[in-house]
Amino acid sequence: MAYQAGGQRSVPRPVPDRPEVQAYLRDYAALVEAVPFPSVVVDHRWDVVLANSAFASLFSAVGPHPTAMPHDNLLRFVLFHPDAASVLGDHETGWCLPMLAHLSEALERHGHDHALQAVRRDVAQDPLMEAAYRQGLPHWIRAVGERAVEEDGAVRPLHHPDPRWGSTECRVVDETPATLRELGYTRLTLVLREARRERGRARGARRDASYLRVVRPPED
Repeated sequence: MAYQAGGQRSVPRPVPDRPEVQAYLRDYAALVEAVPFPSVVVDHRWDVVLANSAFASLFSAVGPHPTAMPHDNLLRFVLFHPDAASVLGDHETGWCLPMLAHLSEALERHGHDHALQAVRRDVAQDPLMEAAYRQGLPHWIRAVGERAVEEDGAVRPLHHPDPRWGSTECRVVDETPATLRELGYTRLTLVLREARRERGRARGARRDASYLRVVRPPED
């Protein structure tokens, strides 16, 4: 599942060792697989618990990375993978800033979680991302409102490797049932829209690791 800082795998959050929970998750995995759109179940760290084939297809062109693969941890993928912008359109404001907001919220709730602390340390090591977290994020939330940080209902650009979709948009839909929520999990489905052919794929070009340009780094 997830990786920690420094290229080491973290210990995946254990699934409750109860037969009824295991059976429920097996059946729920079949339900998720049947959905034609990318769908994923994550825990509070954004470790991926379940994901369907459509989710794998969306990220099929992403190159290997020691700590930030999308099928391991979505938080790390969005923030640290150099190929993230090749899939996630409007990467900085559409995906990075909301994820930084989720990181801040998760640290408030689970401040002693070592995996979340490792992500925070990695953010601090990148001057642009640290400036975005400390300075740009509060300003952005004031500008767009607290509702824009929430995943459910957000419409965001995507660059799908399948030319049938191409450069398009998705609506993020929170489909978390009560049982998953009690386990500390969240299910998100990306409902794809028809391709916006006039926009092309130029915005999905690869970037270096320090790709945040929303705010400037602090000056000495």
